[in-house]
Amino acid sequence: MDIATYKNDVWGQEVLRGVSWDLLWLVIVAAFIAIAGHAIYAATQKRGDKPSSEGARVSRHDALDRAYHWVMAGSVFVLLITGIFPIIGLEFAWLEIHWIAGIVLTVVVVFHILRSIFTQDLSSMKLGPADLKEALDDTTKPGKYSAAQKGMHAAVTVLTLLVIGSGLLMFLAIDSPWWERTNSMSEALLGLVFFVHGISTLGLVGVICLHIYFALRPEKLFYTRSMIRGWISKDELAANHDPQRWTPDETS
Repeated sequence: MDIATYKNDVWGQEVLRGVSWDLLWLVIVAAFIAIAGHAIYAATQKRGDKPSSEGARVSRHDALDRAYHWVMAGSVFVLLITGIFPIIGLEFAWLEIHWIAGIVLTVVVVFHILRSIFTQDLSSMKLGPADLKEALDDTTKPGKYSAAQKGMHAAVTVLTLLVIGSGLLMFLAIDSPWWERTNSMSEALLGLVFFVHGISTLGLVGVICLHIYFALRPEKLFYTRSMIRGWISKDELAANHDPQRWTPDETS
């Protein structure tokens, strides 16, 4: 199976056209194999008592961070639907919806980056040797974020920045309310931009499949609830986190 597709430019030279979208089905199958494998593994593991969601609560996600997460999620889903569905044969007027969602994603990501730099603790998301030990040792509890959550965040960060960067270059090459399309990029460069946009999109499809799976696992649902309501219980904190590494504020 080819990773990329090619075409002849106006000079008759072979240049990159973009990613091969046959890879989409490979990504989906690989994601579901990984999901099934984890589900089987998890079913063989002994579980202790489920921590209670009742009683005292602590804050995990501020309202602004929750709003960012869901706006980003919504814009990414719109981008995937409008970007992939026409490729697999579901035709509709998608282009304007696609670039509007792309602008929304770009704005919220830039906002999140600036907020993270100036008002939040970036070290809480830093992957390091201690995270590897934690991943291999069930007795070691994480701080606010586990090694898996940090890894997922790093993957989404890289893929989203690639999608945004390549998408902005593609946006410059179409008609918009602010400019008329130009042909300033060579066919070879435009093909490279399409390839980066496509391969990072495929990466996001795989990562999102895994993210949704873990968000819906019974033992992880309290994290999903915290992304909606902002809190976890003290019992959930004690069962899943090291209070020496993360001491959140109590909430009402």
